[in-house]
Amino acid sequence: MDVKNAFLNGDLTEKVSMQPLPGSLFHSSNAYDSALFIHQTERGIILLLIYVDDTIITGDDITGISSLKKFLSHQFEMKDLGLLSYFLSLEISHDLSSYFLTQAKYISDLLTRAGLTDCKTSTTYVDPKTRLIPLDGHLLYDPTLYRQLDGSLVYLTITCPNISYVVHIVSQFMAAPRTLYYNALVHILRYLKGTMFHGLHYLVHSSLQLLAFCDADWAGDPTDRHSTTGFCFFLGDSLIAWCSKK
Repeated sequence: MDVKNAFLNGDLTEKVSMQPLPGSLFHSSNAYDSALFIHQTERGIILLLIYVDDTIITGDDITGISSLKKFLSHQFEMKDLGLLSYFLSLEISHDLSSYFLTQAKYISDLLTRAGLTDCKTSTTYVDPKTRLIPLDGHLLYDPTLYRQLDGSLVYLTITCPNISYVVHIVSQFMAAPRTLYYNALVHILRYLKGTMFHGLHYLVHSSLQLLAFCDADWAGDPTDRHSTTGFCFFLGDSLIAWCSKK
């Protein structure tokens, strides 16, 4: 649902409720995601995800969702955009059995910004022989592009968990990036060009068994001898959480 003119309002003079009013049908999910509200009905669950100018409504109570859309449209000027297909650079395709999340357009725009549209692809996201040390290489004259690309890669790990480790490595040199680190960053982009349409696949009818995997090296950082750990969580066959951290 697109909320029209969300950015055109002036200063507010009335009170704004930042929490659900007493007796509200919806309740906030938890303290860590204040934009997500949940309503349990006799037919199922309705999830309401609220942003500044967009609202996502989903769940398994189709009748309740339809009623909620009508109610919101009477309260605010809103437009129903239909089934979710693109949101915050996430591309969502779906059929009756699964959902598939990618960021192909985001990667394409990233390659254009880096001037790598016509570059060769790489089969790996990091050169196994590369060891990044803080004082190797020359300081970049202007680190702006490096920082922009690195920040974009961090956001890209939303659908590309396989690059989490190497992005975590190059992000450690944001303060004073050097040529060697930029080469490593370009290597990641070349890999992404060849895997642009890879993403996350979620089956509708998946097991609810929670599986967790973790690993760590031992004093793997050549500078401070700190270790790096990583984990991933699966709900059935669906990857739902992951991390790489020194």
